[in-house]
Amino acid sequence: MKADLHIHTTASDGRLSPVSIIKAAIEAGLSHIAITDHDTVDGLLELANAGFTLPSTLSLIPGIELSSDLPNCEVHILGYNIDIHNRKLHDQLQLLIAHRHERAPKMISKLNELGYFITYERVLQLADKATSIGRPHIAKALVEKGYFPTITEVFIQLIGKNGPAYIPHYKLTPSQVIELIIGAGGIPTLAHPALINNDEVVMDLIHAGIQGLEVYHPTHSEEQITKYLTLANHHQLLITGGSDFHAIAGRFPEALGVFTLPSALSYQLQGSIIHKEY
Repeated sequence: MKADLHIHTTASDGRLSPVSIIKAAIEAGLSHIAITDHDTVDGLLELANAGFTLPSTLSLIPGIELSSDLPNCEVHILGYNIDIHNRKLHDQLQLLIAHRHERAPKMISKLNELGYFITYERVLQLADKATSIGRPHIAKALVEKGYFPTITEVFIQLIGKNGPAYIPHYKLTPSQVIELIIGAGGIPTLAHPALINNDEVVMDLIHAGIQGLEVYHPTHSEEQITKYLTLANHHQLLITGGSDFHAIAGRFPEALGVFTLPSALSYQLQGSIIHKEY
């Protein structure tokens, strides 16, 4: 068994459609995957509405990744096994998406003032079918114009948190995110805890009701993996992991199946979050 529980599609800021993700997962020999788009379940709804049938060799966990701002860091919380038709979840997501669409033009205006000339119309074109417009789409427009060589560089120089062109957008508190995920029947899991760069915040989130830790992530060192594995076991939290796959050239991993959960952990998850097929 090989599992990847952190994957993005064109519904948010990934480059592959939901159907293409399924095909790529099958080709990579994955047995369990989770689609976890930012602030939207539209990719999962697209598969459901199309009556898409999964092969018996692959299980799809319906998920989501929600952002929550704290004063000095950004916290991402993954929700696994959510009910993608939950009304309260949908109402909240519509509000988050509306605020994303309000934020993007403001950020573009700020970029124009700084001498980086892109348009909101072009950002929407590059976002294509994405319902959740985000900074990666703006970064893509800047790379296209030749201002920066990579999306990562755009974030570092301009639109990362507190950068010169950064504008915050409406987000829920961590407790509200946890409550929303649980209310939709899901399991709230802290994404890439090492990127928070503050283990006191990680502990606060555990006490707030986080039920799992994304121990395995491409940005985590072996030392960090060991630390968060110990922490998860100590607090009896679910241990998860994933590639945070976006299909972006130059960003590891560039293909599904390159970064996966340890096989022993995949089997362990069979009786926990992987308890139903999509």
